[in-house]
This record gives sequence, C-alpha cells and structure tokens, in this order.
Amino acid sequence: MKWKVGFIGAGRVTRIILQGFKNKKVSLDDVFVADTNTETSEMLRKKFPEIHIGDNSDVAAMDIVFIALHPPAIMDALETIRGKVSPKAMIISLAPKITIDKIASKLGNIRIARLIPNATSYINKGYNPVCFSGAYSAEEKGQILDLLSTLGTTFETAENKLEGYAIMSAMLPTYFWFQWKELLALGTQMNLDDKECKESIQHTLEAAMATFFQSGLSSDEVINLIPVKPIGEHEAQITGFYKDKLTALYEKIRT
Repeated sequence: MKWKVGFIGAGRVTRIILQGFKNKKVSLDDVFVADTNTETSEMLRKKFPEIHIGDNSDVAAMDIVFIALHPPAIMDALETIRGKVSPKAMIISLAPKITIDKIASKLGNIRIARLIPNATSYINKGYNPVCFSGAYSAEEKGQILDLLSTLGTTFETAENKLEGYAIMSAMLPTYFWFQWKELLALGTQMNLDDKECKESIQHTLEAAMATFFQSGLSSDEVINLIPVKPIGEHEAQITGFYKDKLTALYEKIRT
C-alpha cells in the first residue's frame, strides 16, 4: 500500500528513516517534511530530492504523520496541527517521555503510536519498539508494522517499556562507537592496515557478542575465558559511569 507520509522535523531521525525507506525502495514521492529551520529542510531535500518541503499543515494532511522532534518541542508543535489532522491519519511520535495521553490531549482520541527509533535503521538493521493507542485496529497495527519493518526489527511493546528501550537500544551504540574509532586508530599503529583493523574488530565483536549471549555460559564464565584484562583496573570506574549516567538519564526521560 502506498502511503502519503509526513514528518514534522527534518533532523537526524528523519534522515535515518528516509534512508532506511530508500534502501528498501519505499517510494518517497509522497513524503512531506516540515521544519522551522529552512536550512535543515533544504539539506534533507538535497539528500532526498523526491521529498516535498511544506509546513506543519501540509504534513498534518498526510496518512501517516511522524513527529520527529525532541521532547521539549513536541507539545507546541502539536498545537499547530490541532484540528488539522485527518480522522483517518496515523500519528507516530519518535520521542521518549511524551506519552500517548499527552499527545491525545492536543490531538484528541485518534490513532497515535510511539516508536523508539534506532540509528542502525540507516542500514535497515534497527531494533525499533512501538506501542499503539487503543484507537488502532489490528489491521491498522499490521499496516504500520509492515511499513516500519523495512527499517529492521520492529515489534509491539508496552508504553512503559519505551524509555528502557531508549537507553538499552536507541542510545546504546553511542556507548561503544567512540571506543571502536579509537581502536581503529591504535591498530594502524600496530602494523595493521585500515582494512585489517576493521575486519579484525568487526569479526571479533560479532563473535564476542555471540559468545556472551549464546554460549550457555554465565556472564562471569564468559569474562573469565580471557585471563589477561589490559584495562581491568579501570572496569569499576567504567561500570560506575554506566550506572551513574544511564540511571540518571533514564530517570530524566521517564514520565
């Protein structure tokens, strides 16, 4: 089924989703995007010339409306489309913290969903939990899940789990990417070329995750498979960062 799709917000998450759609040959001809920053909108259109740039009213007229804004900006943006959304439209918010009930307080009892998107949807490897308001029928849920599944693994969950998934999935790559970048730089100082470094790190990380989650060993047993731990003296500090920073962030984005 071909949908008319709109995005309020032309930033990173919209670019990620549009790239995921494009990779899977999802048509972008009927995509409208609105953003208060004209430069951001035009940068997005340079990357995806098929899309249309409009205002929030244009987006509100679409079949599927993605709210692709940070939480502090959402309620004001919803006010601009109050009364302009088609009764048949399906709203999908991409932010943590702002609940379905809060969105409904602006837009009424229409079809509202919340999705926690993943940066890895850029290559169609996302892990994207979604929850639906009671206004969705089973058929409509299936239609949305079919569309979103082009971005990777997409599954329905309870709304009170979304902020946990934001910490344990959506933000998770940022806990590691900068480390892999540093390891690549170090490897090229150790007589490995760039290609050899990338292959070594990627292959070993994939195998390490499989060992940790699929070997049948306990986490401590897996950790003890390697006796030498070059940064072992810093583990307590690193795990402290995780506990302090991620727990505080979770509490901040919880409703």
